[in-house]
Amino acid sequence: KSFYDVSYDPLHEDCMSLSTSETSKTSQLTFKENVVVVATNGKILKKRRLSLNQFITDDDLEAITNDAEEEIMKPRSAAYNFSGNEKYNYMRIIKSQFILNDNLNQSIIQQPGGNYLMAAALQNLDDAAKFDMGAYTSEDSKLPVTLRISKTRLFVSAQNEDEPVLLKEMPETPKTIRDETNLLFFWERHGTKNYFTSVAQPKLFIATQEQKLVHMARGQPSITDFQILETQ
Repeated sequence: KSFYDVSYDPLHEDCMSLSTSETSKTSQLTFKENVVVVATNGKILKKRRLSLNQFITDDDLEAITNDAEEEIMKPRSAAYNFSGNEKYNYMRIIKSQFILNDNLNQSIIQQPGGNYLMAAALQNLDDAAKFDMGAYTSEDSKLPVTLRISKTRLFVSAQNEDEPVLLKEMPETPKTIRDETNLLFFWERHGTKNYFTSVAQPKLFIATQEQKLVHMARGQPSITDFQILETQ
């Protein structure tokens, strides 16, 4: 019999296509990483496992705001942003009427008669600006917050590099932020040092420098770490 006369059965239908059940199983896969809370002496105190697209919960907020001597190591952001137009939803105020001091022990004050902030060495901390911190949801497991002058509707608003931050008056606390991300800052804490990175411009931090208004900077010579002083 000729080699060319060999015949083959048609491929079975199951071999030619993926079944619906198999593809649905694949679509349900989630990627998770640990959230580890570490004391300043290096001892691991807490662990959490969050999916990369999981919102921060009230339990997470309590851990972040109440563990004063701990460093919170959040999971790395997802390699791809699954939501091209992320929105941030208001949760609640997590700190009220606190003072921000830089590492030169200068307190942040409101510039008299202006919409700017400045740093000054104060004898009386009653003259320092008091801030409220509002927490928002985030899709990448970081904690976005707003900074509002207490008992006002003035919110800190990030600007371009080396430009002073503005105090922007809002009619009310924004319930959802989609476009005005200059009002949001990722709050990170390492021991007693607190950093506020602009959500709109993630390489810029709220910063102080002698003879300058509070501004946005990448780092030195500006000071980008702050101590939070509770007044309540």
